[in-house]
Amino acid sequence: MKTKTLQKLYKPISQFNYIQAIKMSSEKEIVKLMKQQDKIRNIAIAAHIDHGKTTFSDNLLLGAGMISEEEAGKALKLDFHDDEASRGITIDSASVSMIHKIAGEDYLINLIDTPGHVDFGGDVTRAMRAVDGCIILCCAVEGVMPQTETVVRQALKELVKPTLFINKVDRLIKEVKLTPQDMEKKFIGIIEHVNELIENIAPQGYKEKWKVGVGEGSVAFGSAFHNWALSFPYMKEKGITFKDVIDAYENDNYKSLAKKAPLHEVILAMVAKHHPNPVDAQKYRIPKIWHGEINSKEGKDLLNCDPKGEPIFVPTKIVVDKHAGEVAAGRIFSGTLRQGDEVHMALAKRNVRLQQVSVYKGAQRIIVDEVSAGNIAGLVGLKDVYAGETVSKSKIEPFEAIKHIFEPVVTKSIEAMKAADLPKLVEVLKQVSKEDPSIKMEINEQTGESLMSGMGELHLEIIENRIKTEKGLDVKTSAPIIVYRETVGKESIPVEGRSPNKHNSFFIKVAPLEDEIYESIKSGELREGRVKKKSQDLANILSELGWAGDTIRNVREIYKGNVFLDETRGEVHIGEVIEMVLDAFEMIMDQGPLAREPCMKMKVSLVDIRLHEDAIHRGPAQVYPAVREAIRGSMEKGYPSMFEPLQIHLIEMPDKFLGTITKLVGSKRGQMLNVTQNGTNAEMEAKLPVAEMLGWSNDLRSATEGRGVSSLKDQVFEKVPASIQGEVIKKIRKRKGLNENQ
Repeated sequence: MKTKTLQKLYKPISQFNYIQAIKMSSEKEIVKLMKQQDKIRNIAIAAHIDHGKTTFSDNLLLGAGMISEEEAGKALKLDFHDDEASRGITIDSASVSMIHKIAGEDYLINLIDTPGHVDFGGDVTRAMRAVDGCIILCCAVEGVMPQTETVVRQALKELVKPTLFINKVDRLIKEVKLTPQDMEKKFIGIIEHVNELIENIAPQGYKEKWKVGVGEGSVAFGSAFHNWALSFPYMKEKGITFKDVIDAYENDNYKSLAKKAPLHEVILAMVAKHHPNPVDAQKYRIPKIWHGEINSKEGKDLLNCDPKGEPIFVPTKIVVDKHAGEVAAGRIFSGTLRQGDEVHMALAKRNVRLQQVSVYKGAQRIIVDEVSAGNIAGLVGLKDVYAGETVSKSKIEPFEAIKHIFEPVVTKSIEAMKAADLPKLVEVLKQVSKEDPSIKMEINEQTGESLMSGMGELHLEIIENRIKTEKGLDVKTSAPIIVYRETVGKESIPVEGRSPNKHNSFFIKVAPLEDEIYESIKSGELREGRVKKKSQDLANILSELGWAGDTIRNVREIYKGNVFLDETRGEVHIGEVIEMVLDAFEMIMDQGPLAREPCMKMKVSLVDIRLHEDAIHRGPAQVYPAVREAIRGSMEKGYPSMFEPLQIHLIEMPDKFLGTITKLVGSKRGQMLNVTQNGTNAEMEAKLPVAEMLGWSNDLRSATEGRGVSSLKDQVFEKVPASIQGEVIKKIRKRKGLNENQ
């Protein structure tokens, strides 16, 4: 088919960037292949920023006949937002489904290209829920970088099996001028580093099994820009050596490599062999991401990826289409979904009817009769749906919440330029929070302003720009605001909170939560949520972390890094009010007493209650204020303090700027953790308060004459220095319109 026709077919659509484009196949062929579960591979590409993911994706499109040879590596077909093209980075995850012939058989490859910039890491996390395999891309020159470590962690957390592609090998030959022996050493170093990550992060049973290796073919290397790749099995089969690769570049004949070893051929052979099909993957993934009864009918349907079982769908990306409304794209884990089916949304607690069930061919959304288990589909009709929802026909235990590795720490207030646009602003902010769940939106009740929280300055800048250009709404935003946390320093005495009618009393104490428990919640090992019934998993984890049996039995809720315990004994009416008590606990954890900032690392215990005999005198209007008063009072007696977010950055620069960067870090209340030097290059690991990092990119560029690069490695919360805590609280309360003296 002519290139122009292909380009027409693959014309990107900005309204629906979860594209699935199928190579020149009739709809019947598409549907037929979607039912052959052993021939389906759901995979993602993940890597550090600028390591070549989108260029790599182009090569796979080339193999599927969807772009021309001239375009491959340059077209960046999966970066189709204007801001992605202008900035040269991927911002949204983008999916493409391709039919590839591997060893003479057709395979359906559902591929998701994910962002590399840490501000958009939420897209990587959500993509991992939909896939079973992940190709970790790593630059041959730069090696394993901080975001590489993060994406490996994201994949293994969802039990997504990794393979490795070492990209930009051409740079080792042309720029670094390595010999074949030195190249091998470099590759071995990268492979060992990735395997070390897998060893440290993977759950028990997968640490050794999922390590990548050259001999078995789960590692490939090549140049996405020059359209070639090699793996050990492929080199053996075709008789190609490292020397051939170096000779091709030295003789300026590297284009021959793309003919001898086309990237798509090598990579997809690796995918077909080393990444599981949906049926095999769900046998071990389901117990990790779904905590219902595995021996129930629904549990068995999920384990077996049964197309005839209970239909269960998890959306991972929501896009608002101006014609169809909300389109939920995600993975069907069991059963078959059809247009007109009535389904239940577990988190929204409502039943809805599916208006459309779709797959994608090129830029078109093709409405089909049905889509079965193991596939990725787009559903229309799920009203007010969010990524991570659980959709099924009967009511079932929801899937585990999709937990992001980093929390939003930078906030801006946002308002419409024209007062008449306020209703539209509310609607647009709802859409944005669905399309990117990493962005948190809230209305400040005290001031009436809308607040938008994201991962960093760039994240918020991109969202603001899209609201203006794509949503057509003129808005203005404040300077960035830092989100702090509130906590206590020691255990308090029980404090009484009385209801407004004076008939009910709640006695509550607070204490700092142990570091081990908090880390377990943060990592996702301890699941957040209300404890409805005795959980053996919860008991086992808390027991291993040192809690006694009585304390474990008292746990009623884990919420945003805080734990609530019911330590009352023999209270007849506790069952009637406990849900209201937990509601009030959540309210204070969302807005603490010092500055109405969220709380963290706290253990809140209800030690005694006195309730009116008549239920009419202990409703929400009485319980909520009493519990809130008791928690606030006990926090005030527990040495309350503020925590601030800090980021650990890896700063790379020429060594001559080391002194300048040391001064820059010091001027921002930063702490230097480690410095290494390699030749004329230096790396510094530094911990910096986010409050001092606004404008960090510009400061770093100025200090290093544009040659310094900074990558986020981790995010932590630490106590605000006592010398500035009072001023910090005062500023936050003033900004929120609160009484400065609390």
